[in-house]
Amino acid sequence: MTKLWGGRFTKAADKTVEGFTSSLAFDRRLYKQDIRGSVAHARMLGRQKIISADDAAAIEQGLTEILAEIEAGDFPFRREYEDIHLNIEKRLIEKIGPAGGRLHTARSRNDQVATDVHLWVKDETAAVQALVSDLQGALVDRAAEHKDVIMPGYTHLQRAQPILLAHHLLAYFWMLERDQGRLADTRKRADISPLGAGAMAGTTFPIDRAFTAQELGFAAVYPNSMDAVSDRDFILEFLAAAAICQMHLSRLCEELVNWSSTEFGFVEMDDSYSTGSSIMPQKKNPDVAEIVRGKTGRIYGDLMALLTVLKGIPLTYHSDLQEDKERLFDAVDTLKACLTVTAGMVATLKFNTGRMAKAVRQDFSNATDLADYLAKRGLPFREAHEVVGKLVLHCIQAGKFLAGCDLAELQRFSSLIGEDVYHAIAPETCVELRTSQGGTGPAEVEAQLTMAATIISARM
Repeated sequence: MTKLWGGRFTKAADKTVEGFTSSLAFDRRLYKQDIRGSVAHARMLGRQKIISADDAAAIEQGLTEILAEIEAGDFPFRREYEDIHLNIEKRLIEKIGPAGGRLHTARSRNDQVATDVHLWVKDETAAVQALVSDLQGALVDRAAEHKDVIMPGYTHLQRAQPILLAHHLLAYFWMLERDQGRLADTRKRADISPLGAGAMAGTTFPIDRAFTAQELGFAAVYPNSMDAVSDRDFILEFLAAAAICQMHLSRLCEELVNWSSTEFGFVEMDDSYSTGSSIMPQKKNPDVAEIVRGKTGRIYGDLMALLTVLKGIPLTYHSDLQEDKERLFDAVDTLKACLTVTAGMVATLKFNTGRMAKAVRQDFSNATDLADYLAKRGLPFREAHEVVGKLVLHCIQAGKFLAGCDLAELQRFSSLIGEDVYHAIAPETCVELRTSQGGTGPAEVEAQLTMAATIISARM
C-alpha cells in the first residue's frame, strides 16, 4: 500500500514501526472536528479559486457522507493510514476521485491536527463547564434545604467553631465557581485558529485564514505560523484547570468519606452511590467518593506527563506532540465522569442533622465566642483568650463542657461573666452573631444562596 507521503521513500515501514507510530486508536475521536476543519478549508479553497467550485462542492459532499459513515459505524478505519486525518482523506479520494486529493492543498497535517484539537478543547471545555454547573446546582439545592442546620466547623480536623451546614456546602460552590473562571479562560486560549499555518512557515497559495477562522467559529488566528503548529499551551491550561477542579472534588469527597463514618455519622450515602463488602455483611462503603478521590492523581499525572513532553521540544512540530491527545482525552473523560457521579452523590445524600446538632453541643467550639464575650466587656482579647483556655482545661479535667458549668464556677475565672453567658455561648447565638460579610450568619448565608442562584440562572 502506497502511503500518501510515500514519494520520498523506497522501503515500506516496518510493521512494528507502523503500529508504534499510529495514533488512529485514540485520535479517531477527533473525526467531527477533522471533518469540520476540512469542510471550512475546502470552502476557502473554492472561494479563493485555488481549486474549482465543483471540486470544493464535491469535497464537501464527500466529507458529509464520510461523517455519516463514521457515525453509523460503517467507516473502514485502517491502521496503516496512521491517523484519523489520513483515514478520512484516503476515504475521500476513494469516494470522489482526484478531487479528494486537492483538499490538502495549502494545508499540512501540522496545522490540521492543531485545528482539530483546538476545536475539540473548545467543545469539551463547554461540556465540562455544564457538568460543573450541575454540581454547583446540587450543592446550592442541598444548602437551601438545610440552611438552618448547625454543625461543627473544623480546622486541623479538630472542632473549631459552630457553622451552618449550608455555609460549609456553599464553600464548595465558590471553589467550583473559580474552576468555571479557569475553564472559561482556557476556552479563550483555545479559541484561536492555527489553520493556514501549513507545516510551519505558511503557504504560497492565496489563502484566507480569517475566512476559515470565521467558518469554524474561532475568535482569532495565530499571528505566527511557527507558534500555531507547535503551541500546546491551551491543552496545558485545560489540564491545569482540570487538575484544580479534580482537587476540589477530592476534598469534597474526602469530607463525605469522613462524615459517613460511624465516628462522624453526619451523612449517609444513598445506596445507589455505595457498595458493600464481599465478607462483611454490615458494610456500606463510600466507594464512589473514594474512587473520585483516587482519580485525582490520574489527572495530575496527565498534566505532568504533557509538561514533561513539551519541555524539550524546539520549534516547531515534532512527533512527540502526538502524546498530547491521550493525556487530554484521559483528563477530560476522567473529570467528566467524576463531576457526573459527584453531582448525583451530593443530590442523594442524607444528612444526619440530629447528629450534627448533638455534636455541636458536646465540644468546645463555642470557646471563641466566650472569649469574644469577655472582650466586648472590656477585657483585652489576648487576656480573654487565656482565661477561656484555662476554663477549657478545667472543663476537660472535670469531664464537662462550657455550658455545663454553673455561673459561680465560670465566675471563678472572670468576674465579667454574667448570667447572659449561656445565651452568648449557645450554638445558635454563635452562628447568628457572625454577621461579617461572607460569615456563617443566617443573613450572610442567605445572601450567598441568592448570589449562587443568580450565577446558575445566568448560565441556563
